[in-house]
Amino acid sequence: MREYLLTLCITAAVTYLLTGPVRKFAIVAGAMPEIRARDVHREPTPRLGGIAMFFGLCAGLLVADHLSSLNWVFEKSNEPRALLSGAALIWLIGVLDDKFEIDALIKLGGQMIAAGVMVMQGLTILWLPIPGVGNVALTQWQGTLLTVALVVITINAVNFVDGLDGLAAGMVCIATVAFFLYAYRVWVSYGIEAAAPATLFASILMGMCLGFLPHNMHPARIFMGDSGSMLIGLVLAAGAISITGQVDPDVMNLFSGSERATVHQMVPVYIPLLMPLTIIAIPAADLVLAIVRRTWRGQSPFAADRGHLHHRLLEIGHSHSRAVLIMYFWSALIAFGALAYSVNSASMWIVLGVVFLSAVGLVLLLLPRFTPRVPVWAQRFVPPRYRRRRAVAAEAEPAVESAAEDGADEPETEERAPVTAGVSGVNGATAIGTRGRFPDRS
Repeated sequence: MREYLLTLCITAAVTYLLTGPVRKFAIVAGAMPEIRARDVHREPTPRLGGIAMFFGLCAGLLVADHLSSLNWVFEKSNEPRALLSGAALIWLIGVLDDKFEIDALIKLGGQMIAAGVMVMQGLTILWLPIPGVGNVALTQWQGTLLTVALVVITINAVNFVDGLDGLAAGMVCIATVAFFLYAYRVWVSYGIEAAAPATLFASILMGMCLGFLPHNMHPARIFMGDSGSMLIGLVLAAGAISITGQVDPDVMNLFSGSERATVHQMVPVYIPLLMPLTIIAIPAADLVLAIVRRTWRGQSPFAADRGHLHHRLLEIGHSHSRAVLIMYFWSALIAFGALAYSVNSASMWIVLGVVFLSAVGLVLLLLPRFTPRVPVWAQRFVPPRYRRRRAVAAEAEPAVESAAEDGADEPETEERAPVTAGVSGVNGATAIGTRGRFPDRS
């Protein structure tokens, strides 16, 4: 566990430290497209955040290769090299799209080629545990087609959900934590070494998301762009393929005891079919709804619009931060609910807990304008938006009176012209354009 935590920390540190220079580079390179009708942000924001995430991936793999307890993963398996090859290709396509906005069909072809590169190097689905049938071996063509389909679906699902500040990185990080715990349990509890690559991929993916989130939380200073969303989607799909198609369920030796006990013990065998789906449950649902909505209107499935789940949360009255937190909540509920069921499927408390938390989530959805108020004694320890109006007014009156006594003049405000994309001389360490929430300090 210590080696995985070290790999996670190194990946997060490299991603975090490189995001600032990458932001300056994106500003200089002009990777700041104009605001579109479907965008939520109000000012041009640099993209290319996937550059820092890709170098974080490389740093994580490099550190793991030099650790004595993880070095054997690179010696006995070719999956890390397959992941790096496919990630480099999909990352390059994403960088070109962030800068030049290439056609959607070209991106789809690049995603299929990246998946094919991983298949050629051994990262593919070899068999599937099907309930009621058993362990079914796949032919080479069946495994290739299923692997490519899973990679393409996962990449586009993560790309579709990347519409709010910190949404995609946070949801993928939360789901990957559950996936890491499951893969680590399969490896340590059952002694299956084939689950070690998936565990390594999950730890690196968590580091990439955690290192990028501080720069991407609302208000975001940089976007990951397609170079980042497609990259983390591919890494997520690689981990799911490794744990689903490379681990043989027969080596778990679960076929013992009574029929009822065997059914309960066989749950970890069937979970690999469900865990990849639970990780991208919300993005996949958003993807399916988007395709149905656009084709029903006679549009292309790749045509952008404002009908995604996060857009609907904003339309019914939720704030930007609250919409992101609600999506976090549902992602964690689905992923950790499946994880808890795989650990103890016979416990009724798990089902009742999931039902209760689902009810709490529905209540949060139905109260978009509800703002919690804290007690009077805690007014000074919370942001002003959570304070009572009387307390805020009482704090503001002494400040106004002291300013009037000192004879201080009101600061004159002047309108600043917004900074457009591609303008030279913009300092990467400062905000771009006007921000209405900050007072003018000139």
